[in-house]
Amino acid sequence: MDTAARIELALHAALALGESANGPPKLAVAIRHAVFPGGARIRPQLCLAVARACGDADPALADGAAVAIELLHCASLVHDDLPCFDDATTRRGVPAVHVAYGERIAVLTGDALIVLAFQALAEAARHSPMRLPGLLSIVAQRVGAPTGIVAGQAWECEPFVGLAAYHRAKTGSLFSACTEAGALAAGANPERWQSFGLFLGEAYQVADDIRDVAMSTALLGKPSGQDIALCRPSSATEMGLSGAIGHFDALLARAVGAIPPCKGASALRALVRAESERLVPEATVRTLALAA
Repeated sequence: MDTAARIELALHAALALGESANGPPKLAVAIRHAVFPGGARIRPQLCLAVARACGDADPALADGAAVAIELLHCASLVHDDLPCFDDATTRRGVPAVHVAYGERIAVLTGDALIVLAFQALAEAARHSPMRLPGLLSIVAQRVGAPTGIVAGQAWECEPFVGLAAYHRAKTGSLFSACTEAGALAAGANPERWQSFGLFLGEAYQVADDIRDVAMSTALLGKPSGQDIALCRPSSATEMGLSGAIGHFDALLARAVGAIPPCKGASALRALVRAESERLVPEATVRTLALAA
């Protein structure tokens, strides 16, 4: 089974944990709307890629970690799109959850996905229960306060935040969860994989800043120009488009350099190269930067 199919199968199984004929039907439909269709699924891809690089000793646990992180990411998107934050009407090319089902259901959908993420991870740890406390700690720290993605969103409510700290919390932290959790699920030392995830996550956020300026809403699948409209910190605003692209390239180089020696290092480098081209393609965004 290829990685994409493995991820989708695991996500369907995880969502089934929270479904019942006796439950509220609108909430059940909204939860599936928030998760399917997915985006690039880079976070679960990364988690599984690291697990494979470390031997993939417990594939079910790796799947559980990957799914938990993806569900938490989806929950954050549902909440980000709410009128009190970004007030975004579309996500992944379809109506945002609050547009399709109302604000109350959107809040509850995000909440349900957060709980379901930890439920799925706990269910997956039956064969390696001794690894569960470490995995729970990694995921919780990378999601919550003071430096996880919740903090990243909260920094947008403050009068000032440094760009690097904002990027590490908003995006880098969850990528670090992917690399650390993937390693631990396979029985490897997660600390050796933290820097790889942080650098890659920061690069991903810089790419998001670039795409917000340089690409249309149709290409993004969500509203463009949001960073300027909402006065959010942005590398494209602070460094200019060409400066942000240079910063993106430097972060990717640091990410590649942080990959620990392992049998799967070449596959991880290939994943980084593929993401680089997908996020900031030479033929489009970089051409715009040269013209600016």
